[in-house]
Amino acid sequence: MMLSLFFLLFQNKPVTTEAERYLLVYFILVIGIVFGLFILFFVVFQKRKNKLLREKFEQQRRFDEAISTAQQEIQDETLKSVGRDLHDNVGQLLALANMQMNSVLKNADEAIKPKVENASKALKDSLSEVRALSKSLNSDVIFNQGFAKSIANELQRIERSGRLSTEFHIEGERIHFENKKDEVILFRILQEFFSNTIKYAEAEKLSVDLTYAQDAIKIEVSDNGKGFNIADIEQGAGLINMKERAKLIGADYELNSRLNMGTTLKINFPLNVIIGNRAT
Repeated sequence: MMLSLFFLLFQNKPVTTEAERYLLVYFILVIGIVFGLFILFFVVFQKRKNKLLREKFEQQRRFDEAISTAQQEIQDETLKSVGRDLHDNVGQLLALANMQMNSVLKNADEAIKPKVENASKALKDSLSEVRALSKSLNSDVIFNQGFAKSIANELQRIERSGRLSTEFHIEGERIHFENKKDEVILFRILQEFFSNTIKYAEAEKLSVDLTYAQDAIKIEVSDNGKGFNIADIEQGAGLINMKERAKLIGADYELNSRLNMGTTLKINFPLNVIIGNRAT
């Protein structure tokens, strides 16, 4: 009967009998059901495929985040170890040398006393620099003295080196970080910017503006150096590290620079990852 119906349909002959009309309706219903099942299967397949892709993307995101976190922890432990070694070993040696130099200074002839005094001063300055550097590398010290104080100490250390002048402005009520690791990561981003400014910018001035707003901690760092074209410059490890660290803690990161116009870094760290306890 189905073959007859097909034959009639293809011959463009009208369906005359009641049975043939019912068969045509039945055939149309079957085709509709098959077509509907095909669409349903396709939709379910696509949803399943999209779900698997989302799960794969999420797994890759978590994996990348775990790798970044592990790298950050390794770097932090390495810096902490170097900081302790500077303080305990190099610092102690410089302190001992300074004591011996002071002893020599007391018994030195007047002719050589100025030279001994200069050498003693250089040792004292070196000892202060080593101690300040060891503190900036040790995350435990950053935890204890706080974010703003750590920035201030780092800028003072840079200014003592005589390489460039610094400015530091704070607005708003200070806030404790809920996750201390975020605090260290933010500080490391700024350290990287400071280091790049000293090495490459040929700047005379470095400024930091720290704002505690209602919805975020906002940081703007700028120098008046020679700048660079971001589109042309090779993305070195320093720039990549700053961006990846900001991404790791969910902070917005914006780096701008123009030739002969200096460089500016803006970081926006949302307060939803920070508790509302005010700093004492």
